[in-house]
Amino acid sequence: MKEMLLTVESKEIRQAKVVEKKLQELVVERKKSRLITGNIYRGRVTNILHNIQSAFIDIGEGENGFIHISDIMENTQKFQEMFDMDFDWDFDLSSYDKKKEEITDISKILKIDQTVLVQVVKEPIGSKGARLTSNISVPGRYLVLLPNSPHRGVSRKITDKGQRDRLKQIIKAFEMPSDMGLICRTASMLASQDQLIDEAHELFETWNKIVEAFNKAAGASCLYRESDIVKKALMTALDKNYDRILIDHYPTYLACNRMYKKYKEADQNLKIEYYRDKTPMFKRFNVERELEKALMRKIWLPSGGYLYFDMTEAMYTIDVNSGRSGQADSKKNVEEALVHINMEAADEIARQLRIRNVGGLIICDFIDMRSRKNQRRVLDRLKEAMKDDSAKCTILGMSEFGLVEMTRQRNRESLIQTIFCDCPYCYGNGMIKNNESMSIEIERAIIQLIHQEQYAIEVVTHPSLDQYLNQSDKKYLEKMAAKENASLTFHTNDHLHLNEFEMYSATNGKKLEV
Repeated sequence: MKEMLLTVESKEIRQAKVVEKKLQELVVERKKSRLITGNIYRGRVTNILHNIQSAFIDIGEGENGFIHISDIMENTQKFQEMFDMDFDWDFDLSSYDKKKEEITDISKILKIDQTVLVQVVKEPIGSKGARLTSNISVPGRYLVLLPNSPHRGVSRKITDKGQRDRLKQIIKAFEMPSDMGLICRTASMLASQDQLIDEAHELFETWNKIVEAFNKAAGASCLYRESDIVKKALMTALDKNYDRILIDHYPTYLACNRMYKKYKEADQNLKIEYYRDKTPMFKRFNVERELEKALMRKIWLPSGGYLYFDMTEAMYTIDVNSGRSGQADSKKNVEEALVHINMEAADEIARQLRIRNVGGLIICDFIDMRSRKNQRRVLDRLKEAMKDDSAKCTILGMSEFGLVEMTRQRNRESLIQTIFCDCPYCYGNGMIKNNESMSIEIERAIIQLIHQEQYAIEVVTHPSLDQYLNQSDKKYLEKMAAKENASLTFHTNDHLHLNEFEMYSATNGKKLEV
């Protein structure tokens, strides 16, 4: 059974995709950081970077957006990536794109303070602003309108030749300006001609409203907002044949039902239900527990193996370990036991990447296997497990060391970036100095103060560090100070950080700077 869970709170909406009672994907949208991908803005060029042929554009969303010349000159590959599908276009695109690439100087296209119409194609992440494009697209459920592109195409995911020809004939018959195009999405395969015509008219009306708003607006502003998380959840449930959507917020439940009446097909039996139980929905369906696990570094596998997830500036690494697995009873089946752990790891890696929403370069370090056949088995399992991912993924082969390089499309902040911020004490390292290191620093500070002719020193530390110093170091420090005719006293302050200590003059109480 495939279910979509939507829990709505004052500051946050969470969407969970559950298949056979197991969490497969999680989307968290907060009120202060709602998703803006797909939004269309009236922007203003604030800076042009000639060396990288890019520009910064103020769109009124905090950080300035970023646009590269390739996102200004039409690139059909961008459209295919944006809608996560391949399109069968009605003419040779390579020659068309080549003509567009002849202009290579961004200053010939954009000027400082110029007003531009742009669309967000990638969410702002951390200190990076949103990625923008001037190749506008207005998506519906069945069609995508391309206001400044002449392409008319059909998704290659529609494999039925009869359906493809039918859709091509329909969109070719539409009367529209020669510089505008239409794309048939995968869902259009089940749509009637009347539904396609009605949606095309809606998209044209939407575009006309955008143009009208652009001409009336003053300054940077949002002209069109893409579907919110609720509508996206409904579209996903319809397109992926989910059995049920469960919502714990009554107004959202009513709104979802109204949208469903508009998009419902004759043979669809999607149930939209209001969750009434007092037990929180995510707790009852075990989503909260899975969420806690997804925030941990270590994930256990059913066989007793485990995974380690680590993030660096350049990449995300996943280490597979055999742990306490006890499947190998003899030397003959050791290899097969390792393959079994790696197979489990492949499935869990794919699931965790979706839940954690990890993007960018990812390195998976599987347990070494001698047989190339077994390496291919594990790699094929990983590729199969990643097929259901809504983000675009590219997986390379497995090296002799069991390493697999892959990339996953970064479409929004990861779960960790959404929920956590860098620790102000360890500066995001996740580590602090041990007690021995702090004892050494205290010794150096005392010597420095004595050399500055401070002979009565009060040392204040955290109680935990003070307890460590009591074991042996205090006596040594007192003897060391006594040799220099200085005296030490020790006090504690539980408001101090574990890696903090303070020095005071015991004669006048003045804080001493080291």
